[in-house]
Amino acid sequence: MITDATTLLAAAVRNNADWCDTLCRAHGLPGSFGARAWTNPRRTPPYYPDAVTLSEDATAEDVLDGVDLGRPGASVKDSYGRLDLGPGFRRLFTARWIHRPADRPGLPITAGHRRVTTEAELAAWARAWSGDDAEDAALIRPELLADPSTTIVGAYDVGGRVLGGAVLTESAGVTGVSNLFTADDIPISLAWAGALAAATPGLPVVGYESGDDLAAAKDVGFEELGPLTVWMAVPAEALTACPPRARP
Repeated sequence: MITDATTLLAAAVRNNADWCDTLCRAHGLPGSFGARAWTNPRRTPPYYPDAVTLSEDATAEDVLDGVDLGRPGASVKDSYGRLDLGPGFRRLFTARWIHRPADRPGLPITAGHRRVTTEAELAAWARAWSGDDAEDAALIRPELLADPSTTIVGAYDVGGRVLGGAVLTESAGVTGVSNLFTADDIPISLAWAGALAAATPGLPVVGYESGDDLAAAKDVGFEELGPLTVWMAVPAEALTACPPRARP
């Protein structure tokens, strides 16, 4: 079991890159893993980066040389919060990697949790996750159900309504949690309970969060590992209105 913080951080980074690649492959857009970065030469689906750094010594060239900068919308996940991508990019958001030790007890189960296994179940899950936004719901494709490293878990009320859920990715010796959500005003701890119950026993659970979501994760037993930054390309016409060092 991984317990060293440096190793856990590296595992969390690689695990998240694996999930990004899995999602992209489900859309017919596979990326490539290099020594210091994962990159995708075609524009990735919304909310997913075109490049992810895999090591602290990754450079701007490691990520930018492998992505399409000729089309708008390029984004980079700087997994260690160390890059300066210059005036052509702005910081979209920052967050913190988190982990929960494998030997920490689970959470009380307050709803029915189960693995999503059919296309009909997946469609209902995706609608709930997206807030009934058809374009966003289409990001979660049926091909994910056949991926051996991916588990999609839902929380349900007695009538079968989706109350929340998460995506779990098992790789790099950890279980990564992403796409965590609850419906309406249901506490996010309900989704964490189901995710933790579905995680592989004996493996640390990792992910990243920010703001109130980070506080909620710490409330259920997660600890911080380190920073990350997501960068977004600035449209060329905006550069004249934004001095090179005036990024937020």
